[in-house]
Amino acid sequence: MSTLALLVVLLLVLVGLLLASGIAYVVHRNPAWAPPIGAALAAVTLMVTVVAVITAH
Repeated sequence: MSTLALLVVLLLVLVGLLLASGIAYVVHRNPAWAPPIGAALAAVTLMVTVVAVITAH
């Protein structure tokens, strides 16, 4: 992998951690939002998985 690709992966990991910690904070402050946020994250996870499978071929 090139250096640019590694930097992009590092950036995506850092942004993902930032978003995950933000979502954890929101759920901690408003526990009633946990089911909708969980459903949204499940949908995003499914979409990312489908895109990864398609691009892997």
